[in-house]
Amino acid sequence: MNNGEYTISELQDLFATGASSAADICRAYLDRIGEIDRAGPTLCSVIEVNPDALAIAQELDEERRRNGPRGPLHGVPILIKDNIDTGDAMMTTAGSLALEGNVAGRDAHVVRRLRAAGAVLLGKTNLSEWAFFRSPHGISGWSSRGGQTRNPYALDRSPSGSSSGSGAAVAANLCTVAIGTETDGSIISPSSINGIVGLKPTVGLVSRSGIIPIAASQDTAGPMARTVADAAAVLTAIAGPDATDPVTKTGADRASVDYGRFLQPNGLQGARLGVARDFFGRHGAVDAAIERAIARLSELGATVVDPVRFPTLADVSQAESLVMLREFKVGVARYLADHEGAPVRSLADVIAFNREHADIMMPLFGQEVLERAEALGEGQEADYQAARAECLRLARDDGLDRALGEDDLDAIIAPSTDPAWLVDPVLGDTLIIRGTPRSYHLPAVAGYPHITVPAGFVKGLPVGLSFFGGPFEEGRLIQYAFAFEQATQARRPPTFPETLTG
Repeated sequence: MNNGEYTISELQDLFATGASSAADICRAYLDRIGEIDRAGPTLCSVIEVNPDALAIAQELDEERRRNGPRGPLHGVPILIKDNIDTGDAMMTTAGSLALEGNVAGRDAHVVRRLRAAGAVLLGKTNLSEWAFFRSPHGISGWSSRGGQTRNPYALDRSPSGSSSGSGAAVAANLCTVAIGTETDGSIISPSSINGIVGLKPTVGLVSRSGIIPIAASQDTAGPMARTVADAAAVLTAIAGPDATDPVTKTGADRASVDYGRFLQPNGLQGARLGVARDFFGRHGAVDAAIERAIARLSELGATVVDPVRFPTLADVSQAESLVMLREFKVGVARYLADHEGAPVRSLADVIAFNREHADIMMPLFGQEVLERAEALGEGQEADYQAARAECLRLARDDGLDRALGEDDLDAIIAPSTDPAWLVDPVLGDTLIIRGTPRSYHLPAVAGYPHITVPAGFVKGLPVGLSFFGGPFEEGRLIQYAFAFEQATQARRPPTFPETLTG
């Protein structure tokens, strides 16, 4: 294939006219993974290729000839983050060698829906090990199983995480779209930093069954794509209730929504958008890029309310930390109990494995977060419940709900995150995660939807614009992001430089 970065609709046109086939496209992507991910720039974004991908594509081609396409994802190659179960030959490890050999007996619900839609599972993507829930000194995009994912816009810079491989692979055109997961920033940040569209759905819209958990109150899977239209098509396929994930009952009535109907080029006309000034001030050039984006939003018909403030922001993290530790310990125990073939049977086993193999498991940073979670006693349920209630008050009642309601806002806008930082094997991401909070924090804790869309560049590094809002407002956010994307066309493909120049 060329570097044409086909969209989903472009692929369907090729398939419909017979100019290409799912097998042709699958083969071309596999070749490109070999040329760019395994060799060339050596991105290390794909942790494992599906040995059955080509056979699946050929079967889908035959089905198309017999019956026509199942829908817009028929024959489309998709990469899946390596904390999501696939009931096939591929492993699910969260990037950790402690879970090497964990071959799931069945698909995660999100994977089952993708297969039903006709997608070709091309492989699994690398990630920040344990979804960056291992050490406060961790390095985004590094895992003991997959190594260090590299940023295609500057190979010595971070791809962010924890959905690092998904972000880098989509940016580098190693797949059409990918699936990431987020607990707090893990879709939005790598999407912004890799210059793509990332959509974190409302918690409850997409099932988490079969996904290695961090925190049940905040975890969700979501699409990562080069265009808003492609993200909308994937969300349409994966959204829906699942009896094994009770939280999806809250989003059951959105199961049949076609998010493609929100792709309106004039979709910003009449929108009321609040500017979240609490998320500015980290980087002057990023702020300047977002100011230009705000001016463009006004030109496109939006009413901009400036500023919107979040006085509770500074207090959220402490309560969130206890919630995440508690839910992680419970969730991992439940996941491992359901996977009899996993080589470790408990969080304590994971910690012991890491210590026993410290030379390969902890050459750069430790496992303090895992140890803190394991050390939690069983008598702290009241503390956990109080912390969770505080999270909801700070992030929802006195946070996003208040801000949206007081100014009658349709959505809130902000810089998505920083430009990509240098990979630092000594300090990790420690210095980067300090300072002014990022825009993804409150929507993550609230469990509300959030989309980032390319908005420009700072010295060759992508910058994203965020739209976030109330629960199950994905359609509205897609509408605004699409209108902005179509008017600005800010994305540029990466060129894989070793470092920035000039």
